[in-house]
Amino acid sequence: MLKRYCPFIKRYGFSYHWSIMQAEYATDIIFKKQSDLKLLYEPLIRCAIHSVKPDNIASFLGRKLHWNYQGEMGNNFNTRILGTRIKHHMGAVSIKMYDKFGLLLRIETTVNNVSQFKHYREVNHRDGTKTQKIAQMKKNIYSLFPLAGLLKASNHRYLKFISTLSDPTQGIKKLNLVSQTIASEDRTYKGFNFFDEDDQKLFTVMARGEFNITGFRNRSLHQFFPDKSPSTISRILKRLRAHGLIKKVAHTYKYYLTTLGKAVIALGLRLKELFIIPTLAGLKTMT
Repeated sequence: MLKRYCPFIKRYGFSYHWSIMQAEYATDIIFKKQSDLKLLYEPLIRCAIHSVKPDNIASFLGRKLHWNYQGEMGNNFNTRILGTRIKHHMGAVSIKMYDKFGLLLRIETTVNNVSQFKHYREVNHRDGTKTQKIAQMKKNIYSLFPLAGLLKASNHRYLKFISTLSDPTQGIKKLNLVSQTIASEDRTYKGFNFFDEDDQKLFTVMARGEFNITGFRNRSLHQFFPDKSPSTISRILKRLRAHGLIKKVAHTYKYYLTTLGKAVIALGLRLKELFIIPTLAGLKTMT
């Protein structure tokens, strides 16, 4: 999802507080436009809440989730004064994502017990010998460099994961284009309302198979809207064309649905059949 907004600037920050046994590494992604982050952030958070599972959290932290794991693990979503935040935690380690003042996207891995991580280091044995092996990280100044590398890798794995999530921003832009009033050639054309009866009827007519094959004209629609004059239908066609739902064949009066038009009409019909009607049918009559 984030790849659409490349190139973006990455900024790294590492802080530690040994007195309270806490260290954190933050990766900031600064977008060229604040509006891009605003458009992307809410659906990104929503996708992360539903997509990130316990085994994903373990993978972000470079670990494997064993069947006998006894620690706490899960996702938390919080709304704060400065914005919203999602937090994935596994034991004493957590990964957070939030919008910093609405200006940048921050990925931050925090650890309250560095022994949660293991790395290749020198180990002193009771008999006085020393060996190089994978062992738990020690709480000392010499652990800062390897710890920063582990936390940075955690951030990168999380970024790689959310970059694969579907990008809804183009769909949001197209929905806004279709549903909002727009201006074209010094005239305004109102948007389409998926809950409006007239627009629903128009969608149903436009979805007819013969129109997709041979196209349609003003008089083709008039037989389905006998109460509307040819001039009124012409305005409907201009409205459809202004919103990019139909295209005109050059040097003719024939129209075809665009790819966007087919998608919008299918959405309008599915919204009615799969959501509106079943919901109303399930309501009990109030007496």
